[in-house]
Amino acid sequence: MADTDKVKPKELFIMGLTSNGKVFRPSDWAERLCGVMSQFRPAGRSQHGHIAYSPYCKPTQIDGVKCVVVDERLRDIEAMAMTFVLNFARDNDLQVVYACLLPDVPPT
Repeated sequence: MADTDKVKPKELFIMGLTSNGKVFRPSDWAERLCGVMSQFRPAGRSQHGHIAYSPYCKPTQIDGVKCVVVDERLRDIEAMAMTFVLNFARDNDLQVVYACLLPDVPPT
């Protein structure tokens, strides 16, 4: 087994598509879910009086599909929060992909 086979993914992606490929509604589901999760932050980091998403649960789009990127460290700071997002995906029959989002690298 190669060393890369042992590496656990750092993030999971909740896709805005059901298991049969239908687009999940309402259209702002990702922002709503991330808003609920916004209170979960690294120790010592506050919101500084403005609304902001948690660094552990962020909305995004991939190939035109709304998604929520959930950092696995969320489980370490609040296991029930991770259970909540996984149950949300399961209860709504959403596709979940385990991966790691790589930053965009400008061309050289």
